Amino acid sequence: MKKYGREFITFPDVTVMVIIFAVMLGFTIPNLYDWRVWAAIGVGMMTYAISEYMIHRFLFHIKKPKNPFLLKLIKRLHYDHHVDPDNVKLLFLPLWFSFPNFIILVGICYAITGNLNLTMGFATGVIGYFLYYEWKHFVAHKPIQPVTKMGKQIKKSHLWHHYKNENYWFGVTHRAVDKTMGTYRDHKEVEKSDTARDLEKRA
Repeated sequence: MKKYGREFITFPDVTVMVIIFAVMLGFTIPNLYDWRVWAAIGVGMMTYAISEYMIHRFLFHIKKPKNPFLLKLIKRLHYDHHVDPDNVKLLFLPLWFSFPNFIILVGICYAITGNLNLTMGFATGVIGYFLYYEWKHFVAHKPIQPVTKMGKQIKKSHLWHHYKNENYWFGVTHRAVDKTMGTYRDHKEVEKSDTARDLEKRA
């Protein structure tokens, strides 16, 4: 496990986000006496937990773009990950995608609240859950056995998404939105897809 933990934390994109998270945490900890900051952290975590599903399903699984530049972007973001699921270089979201999205989310939060402490709490929640997402995704593709029953089930469902049918099981850290949106099914009831390993070939 130490080997995998070291591999995870030293991947450059993850390392940078850990540093950013530590900075956000440094701003947030002194304000934890305020219950609103705790609420902001929770909202941040929920925001990423929901966007995890939405981005995966509706952006990363879009039909093959005709524009060569957009195709190159989506191939790096997700298509190539389905072709080579265990390639660690394709496993993590690149900073050029995640960081601007965090800036937008944090900007929206500040525009709504007008409160720097709440915004820092929100950012801490978002980035903290993002790192949790990256870890769970890493675990799903590495020979690591999750400890909890739910963790084992989530890992199984993510691997079904890659090797059984790409139209189901979009959640990486949870199953709540999948179940709400009707994309969580018993894998025995789902037909094997011919395009799970090659999203470019979908009609």
